[in-house]
Amino acid sequence: MSLLLGGCGGRPEGVLIPFDGPVTGTSIVDMVVATTRVPDEDQPGILYTGERGEMSFAEISVSVPPESARKTGEIQWPSKLPPNPETDFVTVGADRIDEKQAFARVNAMARSVEGRHVLVFIHGYNNRFESAVYRLAQIVHDSGAPVAPVLFTWPSRGNLVSYTYDRESANYSRDALERLLTELAKDSSVGSISILSHSMGNWVTLEALRQMAIRNGRIAPKIHDVMLAAPDVDADVFRTQIAVFGKSKPTFTIFVSRRDKALAASKRVWGGMPRIGAIDPTEEPYQEELQRAGFYVVDLTDESSSDRLGHNTFAASPQAVQLIGRQLATGQDLNTYDIGLGDRVGDLATATGANIGAAAGLVVTAPIAIVDPDTWESYDDRVEAWGESVQSTLESTVPTDGKAREKPDGVENLSD
Repeated sequence: MSLLLGGCGGRPEGVLIPFDGPVTGTSIVDMVVATTRVPDEDQPGILYTGERGEMSFAEISVSVPPESARKTGEIQWPSKLPPNPETDFVTVGADRIDEKQAFARVNAMARSVEGRHVLVFIHGYNNRFESAVYRLAQIVHDSGAPVAPVLFTWPSRGNLVSYTYDRESANYSRDALERLLTELAKDSSVGSISILSHSMGNWVTLEALRQMAIRNGRIAPKIHDVMLAAPDVDADVFRTQIAVFGKSKPTFTIFVSRRDKALAASKRVWGGMPRIGAIDPTEEPYQEELQRAGFYVVDLTDESSSDRLGHNTFAASPQAVQLIGRQLATGQDLNTYDIGLGDRVGDLATATGANIGAAAGLVVTAPIAIVDPDTWESYDDRVEAWGESVQSTLESTVPTDGKAREKPDGVENLSD
């Protein structure tokens, strides 16, 4: 733990204070935010805390620095304030708005993009408000896909040791997400809705869709695609959640990896029960069940990456995933595009199927580990409760034969 704490880095707070200066040569991403977090009335640059409140809304614009100053798949956090638009992600607008204003803004954004696609992004565990905002901006920018971005952010405290609080906050927020999706589906200006969720955010997503299916007899038809990246969901519970979706449901794609050490740690926390994001989709009963449900699966286990936790595979090879993302953004299938990366990538791509749609390219381009390493903020006596799980994760990188392996990336990977 001393090693972990010693390697912990920070970043300035208050990055959501709108930049007061010229911003040129950058790309601007506008988004609408729906959140069940409590507003922070004392710190305007924070905007929302990690505590639980009623659903409220915001409108935020983020400047992404020029391509020459950044790597695809990464967020360039400022090292100090004020930030530098030439090298950093910069907030250029941030206002709380009411519900009527929020849906009017979504309406206008949807009308401005081809196909009137809306992307709803739901982040995972250990995410502060600004982390979720900047990650969605990065996803939308790097994918190049024509979507109107909507962020649904639930009350995560944004620190490693608040796992159980975050899980209950996910439960707390499922009704709000269902209401948001229902209202978007009712909007005549919205042509279709794609959902991208990561890690614990998949729990919120599946619960909201389950409630919608029970309440209405089906998931809203405008929800065409649901993309579950590294879902931190009990495999047995997952069966009960999807059982009520029925035959007329969106296209579901699950991204799994048996080398995901973050999900391995979660498995230990939850009594050894498999997480759906870490299953072997070729083994029974998973293979038959997923085929029967009509779910597509992309198995990332054999994909090489610099992320030794296996929770962020696509983000570690941005050049390849950007190509795949661009191909999907044109509406073509992955299996029709030869990018010269070998048969293995082609086989994985084919598994996504032919009808995911243009907005599905966001998943391929998106960093699967939405958790940002700089969200390590508080280390108090709760660290002790997580010590055993962290130690198990560290030990999993050491072979039983006693021979040394290459060291993991430490705090950054454990945070992911």
